[in-house]
Amino acid sequence: MNSRDNYFVKLIKYIKNVYHIDSQIEYVTNNRVNPTYKMSKIISLVLMGFLLRIQSFNQLNCMIKSGEFNPMVSCNDRVPKIDTIRSSLKTVNINCLRSINSSIIKKAVRNKVLDEGTIDGYTVAAIDGTRLFRTEKTHCSDCLHTSNNGKQYYYHECSVMSLIGDNANLVVDCEMARRRGNDKKTS
Repeated sequence: MNSRDNYFVKLIKYIKNVYHIDSQIEYVTNNRVNPTYKMSKIISLVLMGFLLRIQSFNQLNCMIKSGEFNPMVSCNDRVPKIDTIRSSLKTVNINCLRSINSSIIKKAVRNKVLDEGTIDGYTVAAIDGTRLFRTEKTHCSDCLHTSNNGKQYYYHECSVMSLIGDNANLVVDCEMARRRGNDKKTS
């Protein structure tokens, strides 16, 4: 095991022991009927992807296919395919995730994680927007839409606020863009 792997194992232990993330994600729900995989397993995989700084679902898919996540699941379980992960995340209860995010931030403040890395006592945050996915079929009433070369595309966007600096770049909050009445949003 090289030092990078050792650091990753220490980070996972720290997240479990200090923030109790594994017990918190057990309560995350979505509105799938008779799911094959628990939502907690899907959230765990996506969290691992964030920690490993995976750039896209395509890269995550390649890692799943090559078996890189197999050691993280028990021998009786299988790793969900990327389509299952994507469809599960579309229907996840965002309030559960916000609650987890809030508890992580409270714990980080209580543990004085954020005391260092300030500018004159102010913590610096960045706000940025991102398009989460794009498809040719609408899947909910909140889908934004645009047209390109005569084709209609539906998508979701969100704005994310995160802390920046040398320390942990925690996500403070995120907000989904909403469709307003009959307005057509174009990009």
